[in-house]
Amino acid sequence: MTAVHRHHAAATVTVGAATHAGLWQAAALLCLSGVAGLVYQVLWIKQLSLVVGVEMEAVAIGVSAFFAGLALGGWAGGRMADRAAAPWRLYAWLEAAIALLAIGATLTLAHAAAPFAWLDARVGAAAWLLPVLLVGIPAAAMGGTLPVLLRATRPDVNALGAYGGRLYAANTAGAIVGTLLAAFALLPWLGVTGSACAAAVLNVLAATGAYWCARRLPAGRPSSMPTRAGSTVLSSPTAASRQRRLALTLYALAGGVALGYEVVWSQAIVQFLSTRAFAFAVVLATYLAGLAIGSACVARRVERSRDPWAVFAWLIAAAGLVALLEFAWLGEWLPATQAVIQQRVLGATGSLLAATCASFVAAALCVVFVPTVLLGAAFPYVVRLTVDAPRAGEGVGAVIALNTLGGIAGSVLVGFVLLPSLGVIHALGVLAAGSGLIAVVAVTLGNGVTRRARVGVSILAVVAVVVAVSTPTDRLASLLAQVRGGSLVFYEESRGATVGVIEQGKRQPFRRLYIQGVSNSGDTMTSLRYMRLQALLPLIVQSGTPRSALVIGLGTGITAGALLQYPDLEHRVAAELLPAVVRAVPSFRGNYNASHDPRLDIRLRDGRRELLQSAQRYDLITLEPPPPSASGVVNLYSREFYRLAAARLEPGGVVAQWLPLPTQNRDDTRSLVRSFVDVFPHATLWTTELHEMLLIGSMQPMALDAAAIGARFAQPTVSAALREVGVASPAALLATYVTDRTGLDWFAGDAPAVTDDRPRIEYAGWVRRQEFPGTLRELLDLQADPPLNGADDALHQAIQRERRTLHTFYAAGLDAYRGDREQWLRDITAVMREDADNPYYRWFVGGQTGSRTGEKR
Repeated sequence: MTAVHRHHAAATVTVGAATHAGLWQAAALLCLSGVAGLVYQVLWIKQLSLVVGVEMEAVAIGVSAFFAGLALGGWAGGRMADRAAAPWRLYAWLEAAIALLAIGATLTLAHAAAPFAWLDARVGAAAWLLPVLLVGIPAAAMGGTLPVLLRATRPDVNALGAYGGRLYAANTAGAIVGTLLAAFALLPWLGVTGSACAAAVLNVLAATGAYWCARRLPAGRPSSMPTRAGSTVLSSPTAASRQRRLALTLYALAGGVALGYEVVWSQAIVQFLSTRAFAFAVVLATYLAGLAIGSACVARRVERSRDPWAVFAWLIAAAGLVALLEFAWLGEWLPATQAVIQQRVLGATGSLLAATCASFVAAALCVVFVPTVLLGAAFPYVVRLTVDAPRAGEGVGAVIALNTLGGIAGSVLVGFVLLPSLGVIHALGVLAAGSGLIAVVAVTLGNGVTRRARVGVSILAVVAVVVAVSTPTDRLASLLAQVRGGSLVFYEESRGATVGVIEQGKRQPFRRLYIQGVSNSGDTMTSLRYMRLQALLPLIVQSGTPRSALVIGLGTGITAGALLQYPDLEHRVAAELLPAVVRAVPSFRGNYNASHDPRLDIRLRDGRRELLQSAQRYDLITLEPPPPSASGVVNLYSREFYRLAAARLEPGGVVAQWLPLPTQNRDDTRSLVRSFVDVFPHATLWTTELHEMLLIGSMQPMALDAAAIGARFAQPTVSAALREVGVASPAALLATYVTDRTGLDWFAGDAPAVTDDRPRIEYAGWVRRQEFPGTLRELLDLQADPPLNGADDALHQAIQRERRTLHTFYAAGLDAYRGDREQWLRDITAVMREDADNPYYRWFVGGQTGSRTGEKR
């Protein structure tokens, strides 16, 4: 989601041009504005996911509003610029307005989720005016800065393309800084509101600089000349106007193709990355770097070109062909190269974060960099072909507006039509063919194009079509299976994400769910155990009589399927974001055919939005999301989310939150616990598997009644589901109890909570794998007897016996982490002597080590 539209900000968020007198001053201002613009964009896309949900349609509408504002601002700003008596001061006022409007939008978006849900339920589509106006109004001010600054710097007719290219590169350089600054510094240190304030400071600095320029640099009407140096004289003003309109139209179409490329790349490159926000920031920065380098390299030559139409055509056609060739060229060599680079950078720096980001750069360079250099190089030629010096502001405003609108249309067409219907490879082929067609039209109708150029561009377009047709449509699917070392069971390139299921393992085969090329779930014994406990444990131990349950995140369907085994439930709901995941569920074992069972109400909606828009209440809300450090998933781990979930509980109801231990560092785990206990005054911690724990929270006291727990466990379908994963009795179930809220509060200590404004876990440092054993031991040291009502001595003794065996098994797992095989053998032998028939313990002895750090399950 987050990478789909951002490169356009480099071309439309506060860009300008200057003549000799103010060139470097303008470049500095544009760099500052580029930094601020990308920071705002990152923040608002993040906030929009909280307001409208993270469905692709919802985010696309919100982001389109941002770019529509830029387009409107570019058009209106151009008309204002040519009439302005003091354009430097107008630019200063625009920057000041951006600062104020952006802060206002950020603060309002932080509290807009509930009003939007209320409006959506009552006025339908009209509710979208709220987010559209919130992001569109400040974006309009941003879009207006380009033509105003261009007018202020008095461009010479023979230098429009050159200066436009240089300033485009300067603004894009600022955008690169803004992208990296937001992910690596501002959001981790300052949070959302603090980051917006920091960006506003940059706008104020730009306004101050513009005011200084207004006092010291001359202003006036730009000079006009009848022709450009090295260009062909057009026969009449009407012919010149036709040529400008043609160039504007083709550049608008090229904007659609360029944004379409980015949509496709965002789907395809992720299998070489991770789900961390750092990965997307690095890829976006690489993308923007290509645009900046391309524009900067061409800026010195654009005015000397004798055939600008031909060069523009070559660049657009070549970008499409190169993008196709790179995908045809991809293979297992890329992950291997990434691994080598990662190891070398790790050895040189000792930083896992730096090493991992270096591997992301390698992937981005191989997939997106070269085409973006070509796309960036096209910009100065478009300025030369379309902008008339006497009306420079209006001309550049038109370029911004049409290119931005074309980008919106292209991204929507690719994301909602081409990708779902054709897949990644064929969608890329259509875009390459579109690039070729734009190029052919340019050399056919453009003025002064040589016959040789026409033939060459036509051949390039034909080659792109041939490559598109000859590249196998399952290229990425087969590559995913090869890289992951398994066979493909299910694969769908759907709207929002690519979903695959791969069968892996030899001695004990299992299947794993990959979303965007990243492991999300599986049906190994370890996964079956903790996911069934995720549903059944809170149903069995809660005080009341549970009748309704909601699971957020369908995944493999194992958690939702476990709900089907609890006979007393009358209403079961699963909220799942991706339709393709629902279609993949039958590929997994152990889910009791959840996706086809009429007793389960599957709602295709973001889980947080489901809670916001529905007033339905539940006795249990349990979560099966991706790891908390994955980009965007923090929305389901924040203090505000827990407050929302608590408001949807029936009296005595509980929220059960999956707490993985290897996916984040100890301090991050403490923050996750802190955000949970800050909301739920009654909370407990349970261990559901070696690597996983379970937080259960309620707004009312949670009394553990031995008789009720025994009766619920004894239900045939419930006991059978739990025995299959090594929980054979109520004592074995209660042996997984760790501590109450007092222990959790002690563990969390003074750790800052995860909040919507401070989503620290999403931007936490890279996982230090050696911390997992220490975190597990620290939590297990909090072990206490479950506070049971009505338990006899026999049950207490059985719980202690089961706990000793379980903890010995965990000790064996930690032996394996240390590489101490002799101690592992002693511990696992003791475990098997005590409980040889336990299928969970037997699964490890059967050839699996159980070490799964770095993956979700």
